[in-house]
Amino acid sequence: MTEILAMTHWTWLILGLGLLVLELVASFLFFLWLGVAALVTAGVLYLYPEMRWEVQILLFSGLSVVSIVLSRRYLFRKQVASDQPDLNRRGQQYVGRVFTLIQPINNGYGKISVDDTQWLVTGPPLDAGARVRVVAADGSVLDVEEAESE
Repeated sequence: MTEILAMTHWTWLILGLGLLVLELVASFLFFLWLGVAALVTAGVLYLYPEMRWEVQILLFSGLSVVSIVLSRRYLFRKQVASDQPDLNRRGQQYVGRVFTLIQPINNGYGKISVDDTQWLVTGPPLDAGARVRVVAADGSVLDVEEAESE
């Protein structure tokens, strides 16, 4: 049985490289740390070839857990501030802006035109041509209120 479980540093090296290749394909930022743990285990086993397989598995498991926890802690704390935080939330970009209704708000729903796109809006009953201010965005529906006359 122990001959079947006999693992050399080459086994861990191949496993580590395989996990790194898998990370390149999958891009989960998870297999990277498992691959690093396998490579470190290969290095330790190269230095201490008499290490039992149970200790190798424990070393790999411990290194995997520690590297994943530390990387998650570092990566999620290191959020980069953006000069355009609403870049991928288009509806949020329109909050506070004033537009003209192209379709009256009846039964709570109407439409506005923003550049070359029509947006569904919710708000109080208003006629087409009324000026409305966007107060919130809920997915692809904008909440509006009547804008004050300028």
